[in-house]
Parts: sequence; C-alpha cells; structure tokens
Amino acid sequence: MTRHHPDSFSLMEYSAGNLSEPHALCIRLHLNECPQCRSRVDTLDSLGAVMMEYQPKVSVSENMFDDILAKIDGAPEVDPSIPAVKKMGPLEKLLGEDINKLPWKRQLGDVSVLDITDRFPGQREQVVLQKLAAGGKAPAHTHRGEETTIVLQGSFADQKGVFNQWDFVVLTDQDEHKPVAVGCEDCITLSVLSAPVKLTGTFTRMLNPFIR
Repeated sequence: MTRHHPDSFSLMEYSAGNLSEPHALCIRLHLNECPQCRSRVDTLDSLGAVMMEYQPKVSVSENMFDDILAKIDGAPEVDPSIPAVKKMGPLEKLLGEDINKLPWKRQLGDVSVLDITDRFPGQREQVVLQKLAAGGKAPAHTHRGEETTIVLQGSFADQKGVFNQWDFVVLTDQDEHKPVAVGCEDCITLSVLSAPVKLTGTFTRMLNPFIR
C-alpha cells in the first residue's frame, strides 16, 4: 500500500492538465496503483466538468480554491483491496522494455542511472531513472531545485522514512538526504529534476562540477 502521495495542489494541477509531461507521468504512475488518489482526481474531474458547464453563470469567489481543496481532502476512501484494471502502463509504453533490462550506466558506488530526458522533447526538466543496488547507499546530497520522484520497484529509506513501490516524494533545496535501498531487490526510481543534485559528502562534493 502506498503511504506517500502527491499533495492536493499537485492533483488539482494534474486534473487541469497544467503539469509538464514528465510530472504528469509521475502522478499517473502513482494513480494507477493508489485508489485513494484516483478517487480524489475523479472528484476533481467532476468538479471541473461542472465548472466548465456552468462557467458563464459562475462567479469565482476568493474562497473557491480553498473550497475545492477541502472537497478533495474530503473525498471518500476507496477500498485498497479493489485492484485497478491492468493494462500496458505509460512507463512500459515509454521505455518499450522491462526496467531491469535497460542499458543502465554506473554513476557512483551503488547507483546506476539512465537519462531519458530526450524522450520528452521540448521539456525543460531532466528526467532520470535511478537504480540503487539492494542494500546499497546513495551519496549524501541536496538539490539545487525541485526533484519529484516516484518509486517504481523496491524501496528506500532516508531520514524522512521508508518509501515503497509507487510512493511519491518531492524534495527541494531545503532537503538533504542519503537514501539506502532496503529489502532484497534493487530500488528503481523515476525522478524529474529542475536542476542537478548537489553532492554534500566530504569527498564526493569534489565531483559536483561534473554532474549535469
């Protein structure tokens, strides 16, 4: 069961179609496996349809934004035991093969990466698949901008807790962490970065000029 979810504002932006393609992909992957967030987006979609239908007659109040967020947060819980209909997912369509068979490139220690930014023409963010070997540690780092990440396989832990498959996390330049892969399988994540990470370890920080 997913424990870390996109916030209400992100779901609203997703429903309105205002997110970049990479960010929308991260949320779509989460929605495929999270009945709770699917229910919230369904509520948003319904509200949006009503607003579009009666747009000429509706006056927008100052409290409308807060009212919509309250409706999202108050959406009924969905039984997580009810599975979503399984189809070929957006990630499989994008990559064309299993994530474990991709041409991974060893980056640092236990970390391998695959930059797939070129699969999103015209996007400004960097889009990267990252694989942390089972039991491995990623170098301590912070972020020069915002990083949106979804866990595709396995799980990792840092000072904020444990993030399992399909969990969603957003980090900023105020966050510094050193993820550790927990469990017996490699942890694979998909990240969208507005700027490169910044290594903070005693020795690894010397590599910052070489990080894209």
